[in-house]
Amino acid sequence: MNTILIVDDHAGFRVQARALLEADGFVVVGEAIDGASGLTAARSLRPDVVLLDIGLPDIEGFDVARELAIDGPPPLVVLTSSRDASDFGPLLTNGRQLGFIPKDELSGDALRALLDAA
Repeated sequence: MNTILIVDDHAGFRVQARALLEADGFVVVGEAIDGASGLTAARSLRPDVVLLDIGLPDIEGFDVARELAIDGPPPLVVLTSSRDASDFGPLLTNGRQLGFIPKDELSGDALRALLDAA
């Protein structure tokens, strides 16, 4: 499991996340700037993992994760945000996502730890 789609509305974060994850051996197969384009990209690219920002401009990341779960075998979804996990409460544990990694803690090791626990 090493193909990743990055869905985030901040270009700088997408560039940084791609470089960091590719340096750690992951293959970034695409990027999307909002929820709608993220859903389209996930359906066409079929990544193993979607790194998904919670605060997207059009559709909240939690809703995107729910939509992805409807489409046959879903990719694993890892949510990310610049906000603290405690800001989201039970939404992080009751949803369709594998886990959460704060943006400032994103690393190949952190992502691998979630994937290994799946």
